[in-house]
Amino acid sequence: MKRALVFQHMDHDHPGRFLDFFAEDGIIPEHVRLFEGQDIPNLAPYDFLFVLGGSQDTWQEDEHPWLVGERAAIREWVMDRAKPYFGVCLGHQLLATALGGEVALADGKEVGVFDVDLTEDGKSHRLMEGLEGSHKVMQWHMAEVKRPPQQARVLASSALIPVQALAIDEHAMSTQFHCEFTPQTVAGWSSMPGYIAALEKHKGEGAYPKLVEESYPLMPSMARMTRRMYDNLVTATGLRK
Repeated sequence: MKRALVFQHMDHDHPGRFLDFFAEDGIIPEHVRLFEGQDIPNLAPYDFLFVLGGSQDTWQEDEHPWLVGERAAIREWVMDRAKPYFGVCLGHQLLATALGGEVALADGKEVGVFDVDLTEDGKSHRLMEGLEGSHKVMQWHMAEVKRPPQQARVLASSALIPVQALAIDEHAMSTQFHCEFTPQTVAGWSSMPGYIAALEKHKGEGAYPKLVEESYPLMPSMARMTRRMYDNLVTATGLRK
């Protein structure tokens, strides 16, 4: 059995549809709840690193000192070990800062369903192979990558956020958008008042049922996009023979 290390930053958060992909490929996920002080283990035994989103910001090291060690682990994994990596939202931003990029508050905050488009680099990159030019995705973020790392290629952008997806060679990729979200993810928010309150703070009263109605019909196409990116990553890295 292969093993995936999952860096978790919030309670109830998980890799969503990637868990189905892991199960199909015989990959067992092991979560490290960094926000509760759990230590990052030795990286050597693991085959895949998945870094989730979170309410924290990359520059909040005083409030969340574990960010320092997490960034170091990401750098070791991606640059020294060159093993398969996928990051979403905060995991996307941490990849950028771990490799020398810059993250700051977003000029245009995205919460809800938005369009992203493949860049010219994205259209020709192996990790985006088989994807069409424009996609509907789920977003929930207040910060953005302002300057990608020198060694990164920008794979996708939106009208508000130029850096929506990154690749490091063919073994690491990340998305600002939440490609891991599933119908089950969104349904789970109905039992978590804090999520509903946060959504309404940004989108107004009644935001949750409106988002459900808008996003559910789009979930199959979102799943196909995510599946393609994952398949491209595991085949490019040889994780799936």
